[in-house]
Amino acid sequence: MGSFAIAIILILSAFSSNLVYFKAPSQLINHPTEQGTTIRLGGMVMANSLHYSHKDQTPTAQFKVTDGQAAIEVHYTGILPDLFREGQSVIAIGSLDKNNVFTANEVLAKHDETYMPKEVAEALRKSGKWDPKYGPPPDAQTWDHMTKPK
Repeated sequence: MGSFAIAIILILSAFSSNLVYFKAPSQLINHPTEQGTTIRLGGMVMANSLHYSHKDQTPTAQFKVTDGQAAIEVHYTGILPDLFREGQSVIAIGSLDKNNVFTANEVLAKHDETYMPKEVAEALRKSGKWDPKYGPPPDAQTWDHMTKPK
């Protein structure tokens, strides 16, 4: 019986250490995670925020992800998905550094304008910035207007 309990504890420990939590930009700013903790950052790619460059012959991208209340700067090294666009929904998997810049190890995107990951839609509904009964998510210009500093 004791070895069974130890096995269960080890399995649960391994499972919990592999969990990747979802956060919208406003949640991440209001409740920061420990530096280096892997999370999924979801929202919309802010218009006019995407910039490409190269580091050691490798493509890099910098862009901002917004949920209509806040925006987080994201740095990604590698080739972005073909469907990645400003004004589209995105999930970036990575961690926040000491300067509050999110370093993504993976970026997921989908081109369908009515598509939005469940977690992103839920975070936007909670924020009151998007409700599916009003149709697809706002366009990039609307998101930018909503996130301009006041």
